[in-house]
Parts: sequence; C-alpha cells; structure tokens
Amino acid sequence: MSAPGIQKPRGRVRWVVCALLFAAVVLSYIDRLVLPTLKPSLQSHYGWSETGYANLAIWFQAAYGISYVLFGRLVDRFGAKIGYTVAVTLWTIGHVVHALFTSTAGMLIARLPLAIGEAGTFPAALAATNEWFPRRERALAIGIFNAGSNVGAIVTPLIVPLIAVTLGWRMAFILTGLLTVIWLAAWLLFYRRPREHPTITPEELAWIESEPVEPGAPTSWRTLLRLRQTWAYMLGRFLIDPVWWTFLFWLPDFFNRQYGVTMLAFGPPLVAVYLLADVGSIGGGWLSSRLIARGRTTNRARKTAMFAAAACALPIAFATQVPGMWWAVLLIGLACAGHQGFSANLYALPGDLFPRRMAGSVIGLGGLAGAGGGMLMAAYAGRILETVGSYQPIFVVAACAYMVALGVIHLILPRYQPVEPIHA
Repeated sequence: MSAPGIQKPRGRVRWVVCALLFAAVVLSYIDRLVLPTLKPSLQSHYGWSETGYANLAIWFQAAYGISYVLFGRLVDRFGAKIGYTVAVTLWTIGHVVHALFTSTAGMLIARLPLAIGEAGTFPAALAATNEWFPRRERALAIGIFNAGSNVGAIVTPLIVPLIAVTLGWRMAFILTGLLTVIWLAAWLLFYRRPREHPTITPEELAWIESEPVEPGAPTSWRTLLRLRQTWAYMLGRFLIDPVWWTFLFWLPDFFNRQYGVTMLAFGPPLVAVYLLADVGSIGGGWLSSRLIARGRTTNRARKTAMFAAAACALPIAFATQVPGMWWAVLLIGLACAGHQGFSANLYALPGDLFPRRMAGSVIGLGGLAGAGGGMLMAAYAGRILETVGSYQPIFVVAACAYMVALGVIHLILPRYQPVEPIHA
C-alpha cells in the first residue's frame, strides 16, 4: 500500500506513459490481425487449407512464447525503453515482409519475426507500469493499455479491407507497418524512468515512489520455478490465453462461415465484439483497484474481479445456437470482455507479488505458458473445423476456461503472499 499521507498528485506524466503503452498495444494488434482479417479472401484466392492456416497460428505462438521468456529477461536487465525499442523494430520488419508472400509456408517466414517482436509488447509494458504506477493504480493502468488490444481489433477490420480493396492486400501490410515507425520515434523521445524524466513534478514522483522499490537482481529460472506464485501465474496464462488467441485468429472466419459475412462487412460485428472487450478490460482493472481503495486485500480484490470476469465468459457456450448474428456478437463480446477483465487482474500478479527486478522474468514464463496453451488450442481448432465443421466445441472450451483458471490460481495461491527479494 502507499505510504500514509501521500496524496494523488497533479502531475500526469505517468498517464502519458500509459497512453504510449496503450498506443503500442493498439499497433501490435493491428499488425497481428491484418492476416486474419484477410484470411477468407486469401484462402479462397490462393487455396489455403484450414490446417495450413492453423499451422501459422501454431508456429506464431511457438515463436511468441519462447521470445516472451527472452524478452522478460531482457526487460529485467535493460529496462522497458530498450525492450520496447527492440520489440517494435523486429515486429515492424516481420509485418511488412508479409507483403512478399502468397502461400501459408511463405507467410510463416514473415510471421516468425512478427511473433518474436510482438512477444516483447507485454513484458515491456508491464515493466513500464511497475516503474510508473504504485500498486493501487497498477491494475487500472494495465486495464487501460490492455484495452488497446481491443481498439486494435476494432480498427483493423475497418481500415484493412478498405486498403486491400483500393490499393491491394499487400499495401495493407505496408501502410499499417509504417504506423509503428511513428510510435517508435515518440517512445524514444519521451520515455524515461520516473527520476530521470524532465517534466515530472516532485509530487508525482513522491506518489510513484510511495511504495519502496525492492532491491534485487535477475533471478535464475530454477529459483522462479520453485515458487508457487510463479506457477499460479503460469497456469492462469496457460488456461486463458488460448481463448484470446482463438478469438484473434478465427473470429473473422467464424462470421464468414456461420453468417456469410464478407471482408468489407467484417467491421460492424468485430467492432461491437471488441468494444465490449474494451469495457471489460477497463472495468476489470477499475473494479479491483476500487476494492483495494476501499480497504479490501489485494488477494480478495483481484479474485473478486476475476470471478466476475469469468462469469461473463460462460454464455459463449451457446453462441452457435442463437437465432441471429447479433446475438452471437453479444455472447462473444461478453466473453471477450470477460477475458480482458480477467487478464487485467492476472497480469497484475507479477507486480503485486514479485520484486520489480524479478517481475519481467515471471511475465516471460507466463507468456511461454500461454503460448503453449495457444498452440494446443490452435491445433484443436484446426482439426475441429476440418472434421466437425462447427465452432461449438471450441466455444464450449472457451466458456469453461476462466472459471477453471480461477480455481487453479486459488488452489495454488489461496493468499497473495509477496515474494521476498532474492539475490541470484
């Protein structure tokens, strides 16, 4: 908790930092969603198979998961500024290179550097949040920048089909890739650690530093894997991340397959889904932050918010049986809101329980676990769509994942007990 007597400051530099993180997440999701948005059209034109497309998802997540661990350690050692700079540079190169290929095998060549770079997005963003926000504001800040994933998912089906139809599908990759170059320039010019920032006020700095920075150095993987806090975070990510990956990779295909929605018409249903997801992201972070401000323990506040979010996902089990597309949009959007509210609180766990110099490595391990679960889900989805031809079994898994995840987290970690600084 913050030191007594410290009042919220007038300074707002930390919220500018949060806005930069939000913009980076928006851009990362635009870049990773260009291909899924174009998938029905490219699949028809170039003869892609469902398993071929599923393999793109599988290998993307394999590279993403391994790189997530490496970026976690990179961020622990060199900080958020360098970590984000490396990440954005790599993913922009990979994204633009998509324009050179037409087969799924060729797309995989471009997909790998995109995955490696985008793996740095959340480790760097969470590290920056841990630097710039005290615990009582951290979940709200995470919820805000995490909402960027939904904004990216909203913007992509609005702009990408128009670019593809007017300028060709290759320009969809090139023009969206140029946006990250602009963001990178702003990041390099603005971002500093709080004590090094030229425009921060003494009051805002005191607010940020009202919780002492724990000493420590990067910790060995073996040490981290002996901690139940690490396993609670990893298994939570293993169980919920696959659902979100499924939404990202297959929602345009679901609306095309189930309701005959064409590329230029993807906008309204996907915008509605991800607007609901935005509400869940900010609402989930706000709820736990509000409960903490009212005196609830971090353990109770986070788990209460996660339970509410998990309940929102349950109705998606019926999304293929509703009488019309907009009913399906409502149920899928509610599940996306649940995911984002749940993840805003789960992503806060490393900052809540680990010294700041350990959090990046824990975040990396969680990303690896989530990508591993995502690979299994992608293989499952590809097989189900080729054999059963229905999204019903996929949505049943999605409906149950969050309650199971909360149960596992609570079983491993019935109380939020911070890890003492470890010198390795």
